[in-house]
Amino acid sequence: MQADFRSPITNYQLPITHYLLPMTNYQIAQKLWNKLWENYIYRVNYAQVYQQMITAAGGTVANDHIAFRSLRLTVEKNNLGIEHLAQIAAALGYAPAGEYHFPSSHLYARHYRHPKQDEFDLPKLFISELIVDELPAEIALLIHQTVGSGLSIDSPTFPSNIDALSESEVEQFVNQLSTIFTRPWQPPRKTVVETVNNVTQYGAWVLLHGYAVNHFTGYVNRQNTSAYPDIESTAKGLSERSVPMKAEIEGSQGGSGLRQTATRAVKEMVTVLDDTSGELINIPWTYAYYEIAERNLIEIDGGEKVLFEGFLDAQAKNLFEMTRK
Repeated sequence: MQADFRSPITNYQLPITHYLLPMTNYQIAQKLWNKLWENYIYRVNYAQVYQQMITAAGGTVANDHIAFRSLRLTVEKNNLGIEHLAQIAAALGYAPAGEYHFPSSHLYARHYRHPKQDEFDLPKLFISELIVDELPAEIALLIHQTVGSGLSIDSPTFPSNIDALSESEVEQFVNQLSTIFTRPWQPPRKTVVETVNNVTQYGAWVLLHGYAVNHFTGYVNRQNTSAYPDIESTAKGLSERSVPMKAEIEGSQGGSGLRQTATRAVKEMVTVLDDTSGELINIPWTYAYYEIAERNLIEIDGGEKVLFEGFLDAQAKNLFEMTRK
């Protein structure tokens, strides 16, 4: 099968030192993703519906991957792109496992995998970035000026004695880490968001939401319930519960290593700066959707069949569009 999946990146250098011990980094990762999940389901109620639907059927809720967005841009020596979040991923034990190119959208992405993924149901990470320098000069300038406004961004510091921390100290550390997944610059001007959105809806989204979770992904393979054995029955169950779903399922039945679909993106009131009054106001904008994914066996060299672990460029490109306003 010819998939749009690139080989793992072999020359990647970890941007920060591995401070976490091999037997503790996965525990911190679990706590951090759980913390982000709690905030996410509060904002994306469709994920709550999924959780209730699967657990009511006696099934298991596990996340296939978490997606984040960023900007390939350096401001005051701060790299605001994939590398910023990759520092956290690396310290938590994750390693890059594939890369993806979206030239028409000026996007690039990597996915990361934890060596204890299967043992502890640790989600993959799919981190993308907008290549700002490829945009029209006036749009790139607006983005650069916006993220440089009140930018407050630091590289995380992981305690060397994390294995000796008390439970409350660990919780405090995880809470500190979770604040990284927010917007580290001031609210953008309303006209800037609208102007950028005309060229790149991805860029407008990042100006508004920063490093907030773009989506979690229900993992169909781990649902373990006969009520929802596949992605079709899962999507149908959500629709029957009045969850607005994407019209299509990405990936052919029986022929694709990865099949995905998603809810529609929820809308939130977001804070922007009014150009006329100079005051902060709220306007409606898309935030996030909830995705569901089903992974299948693919044949590799020698005829061996393995579970497809990567992502497909065409599918990811279509799902990027789910946050279009």
